[in-house]
Amino acid sequence: MSAVQKFLEQKKGGNTAKDPLSSLNEMREDFLFIITLCSNKTLSFREDEMIMDQLSKTYNPEEVEDKWYDFWEKEGLFTAEVDEDKNAYSIVMPPPNITGELHMGHALDNTLQDILTRWKRMQGASALWVPGTDHASIATEVKVVNKIREEGKEKEDLGREEFLNEAWDWKKEYGGRITNQLRKMGSSCDWSRERFTMDEGCSKAVTEVFVRLYEKDLIYRGDYIVNWCPDCKTTLSDIEVEHEDKQGKFYYIKYPFKNRSGFITVATTRPETMLGDTAVAVAPDDERFKELVGETVILPLMNREMPIIADHFVDSDFGTGMVKVTPAHDPNDFEIGNRNDLDVIQVIDEDANMTAETGKYAGQDRYECRKQVISDLKKEGLLEKVEDYVHSVGQCYRCDTVIEPLVSKQWFVKMDPLAGPAVDAVKEGRVNFVPERFENVYLNWMENIKDWCISRQLWWGHRIPVWYCQDCEEIIVRRQEPEKCPTCSGSSLKRDQDVLDTWFSSALWPFSTLGWPEDTPELDFFYPTDVLVTGRDIIFFWVARMIFMSLEFMDEPPFSDVYVHGLIRDSRGRKMSKSLGNGIDPLEVIDEYGADVLRFMLITGSTPGNDRRFREEKLEASRNFANKIWNAARFILMNIEDLDYEDVSAAELELTPADRWIISRLNKVTSEINESLNNYNFGRVSEQLYDFIWGEFCDWYLELIKPRLYQDEDPAARKTAQYLGTRTLSTVLKLLHPVMPFITEEIWDKLPVSTESIMTAEWPEVISEEIDQQAENRMELIMDVLTAVRNIRNEMKVDPGRKIAAVLAAKKEKADILREGADYIKNLGRIEDLTIREDLNEEDKPDKSSTSIVSEVEVILPWEEMVDLDKEIDRLKKEINEVKSEIERARNKLANEGFVNKAPEELVEEEREKLKEYQDKEERLKERLTVLKK
Repeated sequence: MSAVQKFLEQKKGGNTAKDPLSSLNEMREDFLFIITLCSNKTLSFREDEMIMDQLSKTYNPEEVEDKWYDFWEKEGLFTAEVDEDKNAYSIVMPPPNITGELHMGHALDNTLQDILTRWKRMQGASALWVPGTDHASIATEVKVVNKIREEGKEKEDLGREEFLNEAWDWKKEYGGRITNQLRKMGSSCDWSRERFTMDEGCSKAVTEVFVRLYEKDLIYRGDYIVNWCPDCKTTLSDIEVEHEDKQGKFYYIKYPFKNRSGFITVATTRPETMLGDTAVAVAPDDERFKELVGETVILPLMNREMPIIADHFVDSDFGTGMVKVTPAHDPNDFEIGNRNDLDVIQVIDEDANMTAETGKYAGQDRYECRKQVISDLKKEGLLEKVEDYVHSVGQCYRCDTVIEPLVSKQWFVKMDPLAGPAVDAVKEGRVNFVPERFENVYLNWMENIKDWCISRQLWWGHRIPVWYCQDCEEIIVRRQEPEKCPTCSGSSLKRDQDVLDTWFSSALWPFSTLGWPEDTPELDFFYPTDVLVTGRDIIFFWVARMIFMSLEFMDEPPFSDVYVHGLIRDSRGRKMSKSLGNGIDPLEVIDEYGADVLRFMLITGSTPGNDRRFREEKLEASRNFANKIWNAARFILMNIEDLDYEDVSAAELELTPADRWIISRLNKVTSEINESLNNYNFGRVSEQLYDFIWGEFCDWYLELIKPRLYQDEDPAARKTAQYLGTRTLSTVLKLLHPVMPFITEEIWDKLPVSTESIMTAEWPEVISEEIDQQAENRMELIMDVLTAVRNIRNEMKVDPGRKIAAVLAAKKEKADILREGADYIKNLGRIEDLTIREDLNEEDKPDKSSTSIVSEVEVILPWEEMVDLDKEIDRLKKEINEVKSEIERARNKLANEGFVNKAPEELVEEEREKLKEYQDKEERLKERLTVLKK
């Protein structure tokens, strides 16, 4: 029974696809497979068995990915050991929140880290990729509060200890979700070293850092204005506040003088805060108001006396040039108040309600109070005018509630002493940003940094290691809970209720995950790490803080390179978000296409730091690429059944020009991929892999070796083709493995090249002696000629199976190369009669022929060997008429104002592009018809 007969026998039960489209696709795959079988020599029954058992007909990620990931993990292939005989390479994963689920940003971020880790592992390094998750104080607390509210309970009802038990239970139930999703992506993390920012080791590091900074006077407690979220009930750092331009109002309010008639006018967007005003400020050099400095005005509605002061912060061109000063509810006013010793009167509380200081407004919501204040000002004739005004409004990054600046007791890190070394590290090149432009973003923020508020009014997180003596008010900072006050020996101690900012523990991630503050072998071997892969949105949140904390506690930067990637946007260029409903779930993509296809798509066309659009057609292209590799592997496997790969010696090989070409090109591509990976140019890596695998190995080399594989007369030629086909495929799989680990492992497992996993195979070495530029030039000439022949055949609509005649004219040097490659040209060009001339005159050329000149070779294909001229002319006329009909249809559609004005812009543009394509096609067809008629 032949291979085709056996295959058809297996298909008697019918196609397995349930829907018509899938059934059609399956039938198409069956047809292509039969064509592949038919194009080969007759196969033995043993070869039939090998084909059916080695690789399935089509690549099915579902059957492959989980199988191999489980194998890798069980075999400990992700584990990195301290090995002084190897180079250390390490990356720490940006820890995703335990509340999070995998999104496209995670998918991209972790694909890039995995590519680097797998590459370095194959190069022989002890490559450690540390995984872990972040406790995410605010986000997790919100989740747990919502959960217990659904159960009819409140956080305060449970008490701190019981609430934390609920939080840990929630973490156990949901905290591993995202790490399991990362496994689906193929992430080769060392899961034996998985960390959590609140595990015992990381918590010990957090306490140690806090105490040391406090002992160096770099942590202090003080009254300061902070960003307060009335909904989350906690402070936010400046970078946790997201600003959005919103339509608002500018209210112009009259403040009467105390000792003279008249009034001044100030403008504000928040009239409710005027109830806490303690001064009016003007610029010192503003000539309009110099004589007013020192005067007293009366605060409307509150009847409080306030001075007019001069302060350099005031912008004379803003509003009226006179600024109301509310130290308790504006960070700039707070600074003005400190400089001028003004009273601080809090008029809005932590629930965003008005305080008792506001008199009759007490208890009102801040926005309700605003309406009442405006109404009262109107009644008293003190509201001069109201203007529309667009201004930036700060909102909580978690819940979008408008933040309220409040003055309260908080813990801060002094940033000036820490920021200086962190700035120098980048300026001196000890930390490099890729792309370089993000260095300026980093430096601009670090050189203008404010003290970091690190306390949060939450229960979930690292509790601040501070106790207060209730007898003498001593502040005690300790690594362990003290038994008594060191000052008065009192035992009445109360611990600070607040927790630390989530980013405090994240800032220690590069060294706390390796065992610090203990002096561990891992810390000594793997620190500093090599590269941080991250999005640009957390340069301030995380990158900067890791750098200054590492310099402070490890005396060297946490990494040498920071690779900053862009965002994955939707097909229209919009940021993916829940509110727009345009998010793409990576797991759904994996279910449909497989992780390898998603990974390859994510790096295709990427450039450092730039955003990219997610398009379905890119996934289809990546799937086609995977299928191309799969089919190439099936072709090799079905032709090497009799090859003893390990016993083939170099002396047995009879290298052809095609062999020398592919060997040289493979070495060059390996070198180019190394360079691209060293430069973090992942988009270039995908391009190099795609172009070589599809464009050179599959489309050219495999076609070039087929004649040698399909014959039995020259065993040495057949063995050479078998060996080099297998060797090239195995090398290609190694180069591709960091990007597409699953499909490469599945194919590698079937090749006779090794018994080990491809994960532990050696990365291809560039052998300079095998680079042969002359061989490349000679084959490129042959391929250029073949491309010209194929193009003419396509233009003339020549039947693919029809053999034709061809004349090639070139100078002697190139003619000799063409003669050496004559068999390639005849076989791949479907040429029966090939003439190669060095002295072709015009009169010797066929009267009716198509000509193309490539690489100084004239390619001449006589028409009479290719087409029936009369039939081709009739066919062209018919096609021209069909194109004209399409042009008329498109013109009528675009002339319809209803369509142009009402249809989506992209549809209108698509129709315009179609019209241009039809017009160009008509022009080409007419030109060809003219040539044929002549």
